[in-house]
Amino acid sequence: MIIRKEYLEQLRQWQDEKIIKVITGIRRCGKSTLLKEFQELLIEQGISEEQIISINFEDLAYEELQDYKKLYKYIEERIIPEKPIYIFLDEIQKVEQFEKVVDSLHIKDNVDVYITGSNAFLLSGELATLLSGRYIEINMLPLSFREYVEATDNENSDEEFRDYLQYGGMPYSVTLGKNQNQIDTYLEGIYNTILIKDIEERSVRKESDPNRRKISDVSLLKNIARFLAGSVGSPISKKKIAGYVTSTGRKVSQSTISDYVDALVEPYIFYEVQPINVSGKQLLKNVSKYYIADLGIRNFILPKQRYDLGFSLENTIYFELRRRGYEVCVGRLGEQEVDFVARKNGRYEYFQVTANMTDQATFEREMSPFLKIQDNYPKTILTLDRFTLGNYDGVEVVNAIDWLMAK
Repeated sequence: MIIRKEYLEQLRQWQDEKIIKVITGIRRCGKSTLLKEFQELLIEQGISEEQIISINFEDLAYEELQDYKKLYKYIEERIIPEKPIYIFLDEIQKVEQFEKVVDSLHIKDNVDVYITGSNAFLLSGELATLLSGRYIEINMLPLSFREYVEATDNENSDEEFRDYLQYGGMPYSVTLGKNQNQIDTYLEGIYNTILIKDIEERSVRKESDPNRRKISDVSLLKNIARFLAGSVGSPISKKKIAGYVTSTGRKVSQSTISDYVDALVEPYIFYEVQPINVSGKQLLKNVSKYYIADLGIRNFILPKQRYDLGFSLENTIYFELRRRGYEVCVGRLGEQEVDFVARKNGRYEYFQVTANMTDQATFEREMSPFLKIQDNYPKTILTLDRFTLGNYDGVEVVNAIDWLMAK
């Protein structure tokens, strides 16, 4: 079992606080395992097993409890008066109107609620309205590169980085011994399950939200997923995606494209990153970048047509910034771009990402936007080469692998 120390520490910090803990993320990234690890910690603290109520809605044994009234009754009967009770509801989105249960449990004394979900719709609509200000979200991601290296127990981080870009960071993939066929089979199962489950859950939720259009064409969904996977790191619009689909022989509207892109973002396969004006820090519209949660899944769904180390590196850096607690946007500076404008605690940092800086033209291109930024926030270029490292007029050039390995 791979212990996700950072996420476990976040749960420990929020333990017994009168706030609902919501763990979100792509299927099989380790949410259920995290709950089990935390329950073991509770027992080590002296909490008895009867004070822990844990339900995994992917377990057929709890299928009857997908009725929210039966679920509430089941839990209420097991609450022990005057003792702290810890409630864990795993993959709660399977329970229609679950927000009523969560809200009722939250207002009880001595009840600490933890829920997980694999769809962003979990935190929209009724739940967000009902629980506004009463929950925190912990967005869980596949293994970071540092976690991957610790799990493989190989001190050669350069060698492991190559494998990380190829196999991805889904926790169970690491146990398969870098067997490409087994990993592909495993990731195929995750990918297809996500698409099918998302369609099912969208259909259920559509009853309570008429603005959500039903996703019925799996072939179109996979086609758009391939396009997004192949466009990682590139700014794209809904119009551009529609043009791509039309070029394959099928005409679709931009509104349909928008619905299908949402269907790929909601289950945390893809993350949309919006551009921001570097000077005024205003969000810009119409064009976004999309990054994929796991490069192993990307390599599975995308035909091997070209080598794109730079985009894979950029994808990895984006998610590492998120893990470190940054809000991340793409920076626009006139016609130029800053790969990432990262904000935390009211402060900004700027990041450029490139596989190699040794070419003079590349060096000047990556430096150029930074030299035009007038503020004094930190500016960093992350690269895989080790020949250009150093400080250039206040711009730090740092080895990306070393940066990823840093705590």
